[in-house]
Amino acid sequence: MAADALLAPVFLPLAGAIVAVLMPARGGRVAALVVALLVPLALWPLSRLVSETGGAGVAVAGLAAPLGIELYADGLSLLLLWLVALVMLAATAHAAVGPGSERASRAFWPAWMILYAGLNAVLVSADLFNLYVSLELLTLAAVALVASRGETGALRGAMRYLLVAMLASLVYLLGVALVYAATGTLDLRLAGLRLGEGGVATAALALMTLGLLLKSAIFPLHGWLPPAHASAPGPVSAVLSGLVVKASLYLLYRLWFEMRPLPPALAGTLLAVLGLCAVLYGSLLALAQRRLKQLVAYSTVAQLGYAMLVFALPVAAAWQGTVLHLLSHGLAKAAMFLAAANLILRHGGDHFGHLPGSDARMPVSVFAFGLAGVSLMGLPPSGGFLVKWQLLVAAWEHQAWPWVVTLLLGSLFAAAYLFRVLALMFSQPRPDRPAPSGVKPSVVAEYAALVLALLAIAMGFASAPVLAVLRVPLGMGP
Repeated sequence: MAADALLAPVFLPLAGAIVAVLMPARGGRVAALVVALLVPLALWPLSRLVSETGGAGVAVAGLAAPLGIELYADGLSLLLLWLVALVMLAATAHAAVGPGSERASRAFWPAWMILYAGLNAVLVSADLFNLYVSLELLTLAAVALVASRGETGALRGAMRYLLVAMLASLVYLLGVALVYAATGTLDLRLAGLRLGEGGVATAALALMTLGLLLKSAIFPLHGWLPPAHASAPGPVSAVLSGLVVKASLYLLYRLWFEMRPLPPALAGTLLAVLGLCAVLYGSLLALAQRRLKQLVAYSTVAQLGYAMLVFALPVAAAWQGTVLHLLSHGLAKAAMFLAAANLILRHGGDHFGHLPGSDARMPVSVFAFGLAGVSLMGLPPSGGFLVKWQLLVAAWEHQAWPWVVTLLLGSLFAAAYLFRVLALMFSQPRPDRPAPSGVKPSVVAEYAALVLALLAIAMGFASAPVLAVLRVPLGMGP
């Protein structure tokens, strides 16, 4: 049962990719929708298993570590698997139905399904090299999807993403090689037990961390993210921002809180300082934008900074706030990108000059954008509010005043750049401005964004069952 429950989230999308390759574009859309509906159903047995036992593992082909490859899921893996399933369901529906679906060519859907499989493979892998392969699968599919429009800006953004991702992969793989040379195993837990202290361990963790920071677009290694996200199709941007960068962060947490039970104080502070800079720099750049998708992309740079503060606050409250941040930000940012895609499709462009009058033309998408903004700003009763509250409690109790100031300033900056956009959406268009030149998005596309935004708000009410399945890493204080 454990084997089936762990393999299904990976092999269902891979089967969908094979079907999408063999069928025409319309068949690929149908296959993707079927897979997006089946994966949440396949997660129920795994959810029951993890809730009863605390974790589920299986050795592939019956060969246990260190000879074989192990798949493993615990509370953190399970929560992120559900996040992936929900966001991919909404994004797949958005991409497959209504105007704009013609961009999803025959090559689009196999890459879409491979990205889905890569995301789930990262979340259930417990082997450092298998994690590398999963990250590569995920990255190559993401690059192909960024370039899927074939426009100059999309190709340029995809090429930059590819070059940075390949560099990150090589750096990460060098660290994996050092771990294997020092321990004789690639199993995450066994390597942590055998690695010990010393120069090799420090170099290995530093290299793997650098590679993952590059893939996660953490400041100052974020340069590839805004061009890639801003030029990609709307559903692709939603998945990149809501899910793909989270996969590398997830692995970063596994490295520092499992393979190395707690980061040294200096390393933890350095990583948190990068998060602090990301919050401030990304927010200021978001304030300076004049295009909707660029603003949302730089907002992602800022929001990712909050996920780094836990390295300087290794306590239960900060860890719980960080995991809630991964979930609520994934839902809210995916909703915001989908809503932005709807607005751009209707207006024929994403310049701020197109936004006045959006409330009358597209009330559902504007409402979805606003609800997602409520969570990103950290206003009650959203999931984003609980994130900021948990992080503030941890920082306040440990008198970490720079992190307190960062959390407060980040919320104020987010309010500034999001209210600026919302004010434009609710303003009256100029009488001499021509009518929108785009087409109206489908009802499915609009409500896909709204459902994700509502789920981000619901996180504020449903945090107790979410945190009930989450295990606090060993060594963290109360």
